[in-house]
Amino acid sequence: MAREKKKRCVECGHKAKSLLIQYSPGNFRLMKCENCEEVADEYVECELMIIFIDLILHKTKAYRHLLYNVVNQESANVQHLLWKLVLAYLLLDTYRSLLLRRTSDESNVSMSFVLESLKVLVNVLSANFAFVLSFSLAAKMMLGMSRGQEILLGILISSYIKIFLFAMPVWEFPVSVIFIVDMLVLTSNAVALKVMTESATSRCVAVCFIAHSIRFLADQITGPTKHFGYVM
Repeated sequence: MAREKKKRCVECGHKAKSLLIQYSPGNFRLMKCENCEEVADEYVECELMIIFIDLILHKTKAYRHLLYNVVNQESANVQHLLWKLVLAYLLLDTYRSLLLRRTSDESNVSMSFVLESLKVLVNVLSANFAFVLSFSLAAKMMLGMSRGQEILLGILISSYIKIFLFAMPVWEFPVSVIFIVDMLVLTSNAVALKVMTESATSRCVAVCFIAHSIRFLADQITGPTKHFGYVM
């Protein structure tokens, strides 16, 4: 028997039995939270663009809606979702690495494509392995968290900001925009971690900063980019 999906009030984070009562298709009433007596999830009737904007603005309400009321972490196919997110994350990270290498190695056009691809693959895998390991250790020591799969799922989802990297070649943004995207990913991870653990903001930011810093160092060791002052 499948376990009931855990839903949360986006205002206070308290568990909610139901988000709405549906009388007929298109005819429903939003439920109020028993704890704070506010509407449990106002995003149920919002357009996707409004939710996306609030996610970019790092509103905890939007993150609670996405991580608890949209993504079903209790379902049987959560492993399938997790692997999809891991693949998407690695592909976006590979694309980011290629953007940096294209900028720093424009003069080196004679390098073998296969050799370059292998270097990028090793760089991405090693940097992200260091990131996951350091994140797990830092979160365990500073937050005492033990829900590894749930936290990993939240971190992967909150790294959605990496999709903005696709806009760089289209709008010809300078390579420094990658730094801005990296910082937004870090802060987005911190908000997601705060929502899932209900810990202090400072501790969540510290955990994410440590993990991203270790990732930066691993990135420099396996694939240094001397032409660009910052890679993360």
